[in-house]
Amino acid sequence: MAEEGLRPIIVKRIKKGGGGHHGGAWKIAYADFVTAMMAFFLLMWLLGSTTKGDLNGISEYFKTPLKVAMQGGSGSGDSSSVIPGGGKDLTRRDGQVKASDDPQIKKTFNLTAAKAALEAEENQRLKALKEKIEAKIEANPLLKKYKEQLLLDITSEGLRIQIVDEQNRPMFALAKAELQPYTREILHEIGFVLNDVPNKIGLSGHTDSTPYLSDAGYSNWELSADRANASRRELIAGGMADAKVLRVVGLASAANLDKADPFNPINRRISIIVMNKRTEENVMRDGARQMEVGAEDGQPAAPPAPAPAGPPVRK
Repeated sequence: MAEEGLRPIIVKRIKKGGGGHHGGAWKIAYADFVTAMMAFFLLMWLLGSTTKGDLNGISEYFKTPLKVAMQGGSGSGDSSSVIPGGGKDLTRRDGQVKASDDPQIKKTFNLTAAKAALEAEENQRLKALKEKIEAKIEANPLLKKYKEQLLLDITSEGLRIQIVDEQNRPMFALAKAELQPYTREILHEIGFVLNDVPNKIGLSGHTDSTPYLSDAGYSNWELSADRANASRRELIAGGMADAKVLRVVGLASAANLDKADPFNPINRRISIIVMNKRTEENVMRDGARQMEVGAEDGQPAAPPAPAPAGPPVRK
């Protein structure tokens, strides 16, 4: 009877089904499918927008993936772009552009080559002018007589023609800017020849270190500048075009030719520079800068300080 009072224990097992159309497993599969399709269409778009040359480079890279690692370089296509295997212009349809074919690089190279060619041509022209003046000196009895006082050389500024004093044969009157007759003849001959080249001319006057003293404050600076201007006038009188003159300066004894002996007569000279293009551009640039500074200050730049005063002796 006791067994009849016990109730049986019933265990219900719930069988889970697939969930039918309310399950979420299919969403995960669909999301994977959409992601794969998006990646596929993105790949198609990239292949369609890539130039033929880039495709060849990519193809070669995957054929030999260790080529770049072993041989160096930015890519098999040797593109000029900073992006390996790509180009600077994504709209380009003609393939990759090598560094040597890049328009910007080629333009820069052409400009550099053209500038070098012009400089070489200019140097040849100045050398020819130097030879022509030397030939004229040899052919002209007057100039040949003063050959030792005519110094010609090629410098970084251009062709330099220097007419120097000798102890007993000065170019100017004592302590004045008056040219001796033979100096006039020399400048006339040189002025005519200088018209053969289109280069601009610069003149500088030089004195030795002998002090010049006057009550009016006239010094070697003023004397050298006046002598340079007197030489300019004689060059023009000899047939040189006035427009060729770009610079006339007096340097007193600031740039002695003989630095060991500041009183050497050869320090008293007139220097004529047939300027090359670089020097001409520098002079023009400096002139423009000085004009700007003068306009800002409301007054021109101060002249250089005169040399220290001393005994009024002037050779």
